Amino acid sequence: MKKSLYVFSAALVAAAALTACAGSKEAPATPTATQAASSEETKAEETTAAETTGQLEKIIVGATPAPHAEILNAAKDILKEKGYELVVKEYTDYVQPNMALESGDLDANYFQHKPYLDQFNEQKGTDLVSAAAIHYEPFGIYAGKTDAIDKLPDGAQIAVPNDVSNEARALLLLADQGLIGLKEGVELDATKNDIVKNDKNFKIVEVEAAQLPRSLGDVDVAVINGNYAIEAGLKVSDALAVEDAKSVAATLYSNIIAVRAGEESSEKTKALVEALTSDTVKKFIEDTYEGAVVPSF
Repeated sequence: MKKSLYVFSAALVAAAALTACAGSKEAPATPTATQAASSEETKAEETTAAETTGQLEKIIVGATPAPHAEILNAAKDILKEKGYELVVKEYTDYVQPNMALESGDLDANYFQHKPYLDQFNEQKGTDLVSAAAIHYEPFGIYAGKTDAIDKLPDGAQIAVPNDVSNEARALLLLADQGLIGLKEGVELDATKNDIVKNDKNFKIVEVEAAQLPRSLGDVDVAVINGNYAIEAGLKVSDALAVEDAKSVAATLYSNIIAVRAGEESSEKTKALVEALTSDTVKKFIEDTYEGAVVPSF
């Protein structure tokens, strides 16, 4: 009987010892300051290792080549420091990057202003929103067959973008130059049907925005979006007229970072916006484009 009690007691002691070991693994003691510092160093080393092995989280952004893709590339190193690899997918039109964003192929895009985005959402049934305004590109009137505004002949052909928001912007610039008159109050909704004064019978030729620089040889002048002018090697300083910095267009037509609704405050979006509105990127814009692109922040 005593032997049985001895064996039973020994078993209890052994079980208690095993329970104590298991408990110590599940609830370790509070680490010392030295241990905590060591843990932080290990995390930093792991982050560095992830970066050097290309394990950064990707942010895929659609953009037109210039200036948008160029500005994005200027932010790559900043995003890398935040733990992201920026992948820029270039597009040469205004439709595909929005459809690719809506479908989830992109995390964001950067090529358009909000009036265009609003119009696109309405027409296509998409649900895209602005996360931030990054820069403004002045529209310019560029010479084609005619090298000065005051030399435009009767019946001269003037090319403008064929999408609603950009056509209105072009018509406002033509009106500011006294070339045409528009119905009072139409402003951002203006179309060529709203022209109420056209003393020299100018012919307004609607052209897809990306094709405007190529149309210069066929028209007298063209009103060209800033990014397409840059891509074509046209300089703001060479334009016959440029939007005034205090115009309606200047305050409304900033180019934006667009994302899917609900993702305006995601970690990816916040990192992207912070990088693009940094002092580094601002200096890049100002030094590179000499007034053809103006920071909006």
